Amino acid sequence: MGQNDSLTGLASVQKAFALLDVVASHHRGMSAKEIAAELQMPLPTVYRLLKTLVASEHLVHLKDESRFGLGYKLHALDKSLRRQVGTPPSVARLVRELHVRADAAAYYAVHRGEDIVVAHVVESPTRPRITPMGFGFNDAAHATAFGKVLLAAMDADRCRTYLQRHGMPSMTAATITDPVLFDAELEGVRASGIAVEREEFIRGASCMAAPVTTAAGQTVGSVAVSMDPSDFHARSEEVSVLLRDVASRVSRALRGTPLLGR
Repeated sequence: MGQNDSLTGLASVQKAFALLDVVASHHRGMSAKEIAAELQMPLPTVYRLLKTLVASEHLVHLKDESRFGLGYKLHALDKSLRRQVGTPPSVARLVRELHVRADAAAYYAVHRGEDIVVAHVVESPTRPRITPMGFGFNDAAHATAFGKVLLAAMDADRCRTYLQRHGMPSMTAATITDPVLFDAELEGVRASGIAVEREEFIRGASCMAAPVTTAAGQTVGSVAVSMDPSDFHARSEEVSVLLRDVASRVSRALRGTPLLGR
């Protein structure tokens, strides 16, 4: 079945989102013919959608290059998304402190609806984040330390449903993809209060995470760091102590805020 077959019965808004996704995936934008070819969508349909999306400022027509690129309205949507996900300044400061003290890229992840999403990242040129784990990343929770923390906090049915919906693809040779082995992994996270992943998401980077909790002990988020595997091996004990400390302080900073009710 071609992609056009899967799009035929979809509403125009779904086709528009598919078009936005494909334009976003090309750093220089795309011509109408390129979009039509990649989506296997009739060229007149593409032109009609492009006209609508340019008028709404979700796309811009780069006339000199005969291409279409992302529009500036999407920047406003990004800003609104960041406000809705909401990382309080006190938490952002603690994540930055974690970055400095651990000498590693630092992350804060939360539950948002049925997703596990990165809400804040602090990195530096010498300690960059894992690509693509920027703000809004919500994939491969089974292969990330912060994802394991939040999955371990779910009841068995919810966790099973999450993994069935998102799958457990093999990201690297080290990714745990067997459900029985993964259940044992999550049990270890619950017992120790720390999650680790050793090059399970991407080769050349390992992570460690700790839970952020309410006063009642409900896990509502996770703080994590990523680093070179050799550095991770040498410093894992030191970093685990630091993560527990920062996670505890983030938990206290969040208590009494609306974020805990999500």
